[in-house]
Amino acid sequence: MEEVARFLSPWQSAFTASTETSCLYFPDRQLIIHCISLGGDYSIDFFANLSEQQAASGVKIIHLWEDVWYAKKEIVQSRLRAALGDSQRIPARLTKVRRIDKPTLDAFIEANHLQVSTSAKYKYGLFLPKNYERILNKENPLIYPLIETLAHSSEVLVAVASFSGGKNIVRDGQPYRSFELIRFANCLHCTVVGGLDKLLKAFTKELNPDDIMTYADRDWSDGGSYERLGFERIGTTPPQIFFVNPDTWERHYAERLKTLTPPSDWVKVYNAGNWKFLKKFK
Repeated sequence: MEEVARFLSPWQSAFTASTETSCLYFPDRQLIIHCISLGGDYSIDFFANLSEQQAASGVKIIHLWEDVWYAKKEIVQSRLRAALGDSQRIPARLTKVRRIDKPTLDAFIEANHLQVSTSAKYKYGLFLPKNYERILNKENPLIYPLIETLAHSSEVLVAVASFSGGKNIVRDGQPYRSFELIRFANCLHCTVVGGLDKLLKAFTKELNPDDIMTYADRDWSDGGSYERLGFERIGTTPPQIFFVNPDTWERHYAERLKTLTPPSDWVKVYNAGNWKFLKKFK
């Protein structure tokens, strides 16, 4: 928690810290950052229940695990800045949308998303043309990589979204051609305002889905951004169990381990599960 608090020191006047609960509270944003050390004794439903309790009070909570902080520190810091409103804003109307290939998607997700890239049939990107370079804050060193890219290219990739292939399902007694939004990511230290909306519109125009399903990680999201885009909150998935290698900070899904018994020094952790959303077009 101390290292996270030091990182957030520029916002010191905006939060109160509780060492007893390992929480940093930002009242102006109704936001709690819950810092979780490895090795604590928690029930599997503890974090999901805590999220629901805070949501009932109108407070968003981010569960920040120690291993995630150290394994993906730059991405975590980018997301924390965005949650606090300190992010380079790029209007989606200035970007161009088009299909991208798997290597481009995978590289972007690896650099900008807390989760790994997965198989996807449809992949889209938003590109900021060089002639809009002027909107970037040249006094912010965190934005230098984008500026450097535009110095040698006519555009820069600033957001991506990936989708599954269609599946024929029956919902409410009616046949649906259903797709899944698998991943969405902004580039580090940036928020493409209206970016997901623009990517969704490009996808629906091309594929004409009956509905799109997606998940929101409850460790980081309350799902409000999906509801603002017309998604309906239809449920949750249960918390997942992981084992963390304390030497590398790597997380391993419990059900995907090649052996049922992980090394004795690996630490069992839980997430808060996911929110499940559905956007109907039919």
